[in-house]
Amino acid sequence: MSQPVILVPTMGALHDGHRKLIREGNAIKGNKGTLIVSIYLNPIQFNDPKDLDKYPRTFDTDYKVCEEEGADLIFAPSDAEMYLNSSSVKVSENKLARELCGSKRPGHFDGVCTVVTKLFNLIKPKIAIFGKKDYQQLSIIRQLVTDLNYSIEIIAIETQREQSGLAMSSRNEQLNEIEKEKSSVIYEALEAMAKSGESKSKNLIRLGKSIIDKESQIIEIDYLEVVDRSNMAKLEIIDRPALVAIAVFIGKTRLIDNIEINFE
Repeated sequence: MSQPVILVPTMGALHDGHRKLIREGNAIKGNKGTLIVSIYLNPIQFNDPKDLDKYPRTFDTDYKVCEEEGADLIFAPSDAEMYLNSSSVKVSENKLARELCGSKRPGHFDGVCTVVTKLFNLIKPKIAIFGKKDYQQLSIIRQLVTDLNYSIEIIAIETQREQSGLAMSSRNEQLNEIEKEKSSVIYEALEAMAKSGESKSKNLIRLGKSIIDKESQIIEIDYLEVVDRSNMAKLEIIDRPALVAIAVFIGKTRLIDNIEINFE
């Protein structure tokens, strides 16, 4: 009987949030499995070429992180290996991807679904580990696994945060010190929304916006929504497990975050 393969898919520029995913993979595999970290900056999920150009590329450092955290293998293919010149097939999800980042970044989730399908086909993991920071992506990948009949368990890991509450992201390196300091208001707003006990989404959104508006000279809200965690549909009343999802621009850097609200 073959030993389980555990996959941690990344786009590189690894930080402590990625370390957390790799450590979880190591804990799951024990002495019997194989932990593979994929490092591939997937060009087709970037709807803005400038965003792709400025994405950090730190393979030497990433290699050391994987080594320190005990990854068994690194899968780091080239674009030519992942996408043949003759490629004409893509994988799309047409329900969960409609709102939030799906509506703001056309084609983004087609790129995500296509590359994840390729990684699953090439690596054939038994388990794949994703972070909750990209919650919409996580939900879409779960749907992909169900709809395409993959025998893969998807494990979700809580968002790793900096001391200020800012969700760890490779894009945080694009922030200057003032922007990074001010960005702590994002999680402050999310926490206030989750703890408010408010059941009407419009009131909850108004609360979150009022907190973030304190830093409106630096932070521009791209979206702030309350959605059903199971299908990413917008909620008017929080009468089921919900998610507050946010995307902001700080200067030219776009950050996302979220917080779960449990219906009781």
